[in-house]
Amino acid sequence: MRFPLSFAAVLPACVLALSACSSVAPVTDAATATAAASPDVRQLGEIVDLRSGQRVTAEQLLDRLAAAPRVIVGEQHDQLSHHRIEQWLLQQLQGQRPQGSVLLEMLNPDQQAKVDKVKPWLQTDPVVRPEHVAELLAWQPSWKWAQYGDLVMTVMRAPYPVWSANLDRSEIKQLFVDQPAVQGKHSNLANDGKVHDKLKDIIRVMHDNQIDAPRLAAMLSVQQQRDRRMAERLLAAPAPAVLIAGAYHAHKDLGVPLHVQDLTGGPAPLVLVLAQQGAAVQAPQADFVWYTPVAAPAVASAK
Repeated sequence: MRFPLSFAAVLPACVLALSACSSVAPVTDAATATAAASPDVRQLGEIVDLRSGQRVTAEQLLDRLAAAPRVIVGEQHDQLSHHRIEQWLLQQLQGQRPQGSVLLEMLNPDQQAKVDKVKPWLQTDPVVRPEHVAELLAWQPSWKWAQYGDLVMTVMRAPYPVWSANLDRSEIKQLFVDQPAVQGKHSNLANDGKVHDKLKDIIRVMHDNQIDAPRLAAMLSVQQQRDRRMAERLLAAPAPAVLIAGAYHAHKDLGVPLHVQDLTGGPAPLVLVLAQQGAAVQAPQADFVWYTPVAAPAVASAK
């Protein structure tokens, strides 16, 4: 089956589909309640140093992250446990050394002025409903506030700047039409096309192989331009900087790290991927992986 090349139809997938790591099981209310009841995220799953293959403690991971000028944390967007881990990491890192900045894929450039206005006010520690902060930030409904609210409130109340890391909808619309290719030997690899081929395979799988060539080309272009924007923002942000994004954006063999290498000619940022147990994360993709418990699948009611 072939589909017409429609921006309205493709945009939601361009914006969100490639941001999350492949799901092992859907998140449920029961899983969310279990995660919320756990008082210590350090006990969630296990952490592996993919460079050595050894398990490490949360404290050892913190030491590695604290020493890096730029860190990318790749998450599965629908996993509350991942956002709790991110929140804990940022709180602990701030205690080890001053945090330069935090960047969020969930924020677009047209929200930056709102972030910059609300943040100084929150520094005065006002009594405010988190939902009101979401309104002031024009938080996008596609990023569930129930998932991200605590994390956002933590970074918004913190003393360091918070930066948008995504593209605006208008930019995505134009990229969808123009489909420009990124320039760089790492992110493009035009000689053998490895990066493009991997991304195309992911897009096809996410669309059950029901996607035609024009749509595939448009989504590939938008995805890589989003990665390039995240890399540019990460490099411009005050260091030490932490970027929180979807796992595919974080992967060293697919996403933002390749663009950082293209732009600087230097090494890639340190990458931590958060993944559910059972997911396959390899050394070429990340420096560390934090495996979290698999969310139980929803049980259909007999009523």
